[in-house]
Amino acid sequence: MADPIQQFQVTPIVDFGTVTLPVVGEQQIAFTNSHMAMTIAFVVVVLFLQLVTSGAKVVPGRLQAAGEQLFSMIDGVTSSIIGHESRKYFPFVFTLFCLILGMNLLGMFLSFTATSQLAVTGTFALMTILLVVGIGFAKHGLGFFSLFWPTSAPLAIRPVVGLIEFLSFLLRPITLALRLFGNMLGGHIALKIFAGFVVSMGALAATGGLGLLGLPVAALSMGMVVGLTALEFLVAFLQAFVFAVLASIYLNDVVNLGHGH
Repeated sequence: MADPIQQFQVTPIVDFGTVTLPVVGEQQIAFTNSHMAMTIAFVVVVLFLQLVTSGAKVVPGRLQAAGEQLFSMIDGVTSSIIGHESRKYFPFVFTLFCLILGMNLLGMFLSFTATSQLAVTGTFALMTILLVVGIGFAKHGLGFFSLFWPTSAPLAIRPVVGLIEFLSFLLRPITLALRLFGNMLGGHIALKIFAGFVVSMGALAATGGLGLLGLPVAALSMGMVVGLTALEFLVAFLQAFVFAVLASIYLNDVVNLGHGH
């Protein structure tokens, strides 16, 4: 049975040689299968949005209707969470959602899933939290730190609650990255394992004799592959949606800073 982890290995497609950088030393510069997957996802998303927005009709076709549904769904998320300033931050959240969804779905067809790499999900999470911190200081200055001073709590325990809130804030990019990474990694590993059982048990059954006992196992494994594939398509969408929702929640924390919307 093939190694289920091998599908996540980053391999160079075009090697540009090595360079020596301060501190980190010699590093290889290459265009990898990870870059390829992200580039394809980016191109697919751009082409999809171009097709949706060009020649828009009053009575939308299927493609236009799908695009408008995605747009209105994320617009509804940002407006309900962030409030009257949501339009400022909608492009960022919508871009995150589309790119993550594109990478997740393409991973179901390609041999490499970009969002199964912690470096990729970590970059999305870091971009999100840096934007949150930047907006917090830009809008409120040092008042941003009031986010970690819960006035609703009794004065005696505010320092403790504030420390917990601060540590929770620091963990946000980690949990954002790990949630997406873990779900995509685990799902594809499970798919690979059951697909491997189908092949190995089928090969065992082909030998005849007692090997025919492998047929029920192969059939059961095939059923699991079909079921997991359907589940993975759902997870691909849900994880992109959850990332967009959490990004909106974190933005709301600093945009409104406890004053509601």
